[in-house]
Amino acid sequence: MTAALRVGGLVPLTTLDFPDHLACVLFCQGCGWRCRYCHNPQLIPACGSEEKSWAEILDFLEQRIGLLEAVVFSGGEPTLQTALPDAIAQVRALGYKVGLHSAGIKPKLFRQVLPLVDWVGFDIKALPEQSTLITGVEGSGKANWKSLDHLLESGVEHECRTTVHWNLFDAGLLWDMAQRLRARGVERFVVQCVRTARMLDASLADSTAPYDLQRLWERLDRLFPSFVVRG
Repeated sequence: MTAALRVGGLVPLTTLDFPDHLACVLFCQGCGWRCRYCHNPQLIPACGSEEKSWAEILDFLEQRIGLLEAVVFSGGEPTLQTALPDAIAQVRALGYKVGLHSAGIKPKLFRQVLPLVDWVGFDIKALPEQSTLITGVEGSGKANWKSLDHLLESGVEHECRTTVHWNLFDAGLLWDMAQRLRARGVERFVVQCVRTARMLDASLADSTAPYDLQRLWERLDRLFPSFVVRG
């Protein structure tokens, strides 16, 4: 019997995590990276202390048929779980669209899941050569950008987003990365300002933005067909 998806948490209603859809978010347990600003560190271990059973999740979704439009698999890193394709199939059988939040930690697994979903929120950590500073894992940048290529080739609707902690980024680095993304073909780019209330690396207490931030936002708005800042 196939193992059930491990879910470490649930947001019952959101309008932000799947554009233009009322959705719920399932936070899949487990992640192979150790991003220093991670605000869900309890999801990093393969087994969590507050997991919800898959039967409980399905019961919730059955009760929300006609009220919710989509289910978003977030994390953690959902594509690391072999149970994900079966879970997506069960969600689709209930009539829901499927969203995926991923950083493409394992490009081959990520590519296999892409045909199963309707929309992807893809996390770009940094330039490939600078990603280890954030993830703590050698080779993470290469994997991250390889998965980006798979996403762009797939034709699946998506946005690319980068979480910015200003102790790990500066305006010049973000601009350089944005230019490389645009050259790759990225059209929708989102900058997410880090939440500092809870992070894996507690030494990153504050994230003080550069004084000329508005000028950077204006340049990015001109660079991409769609550019958004999320606080």
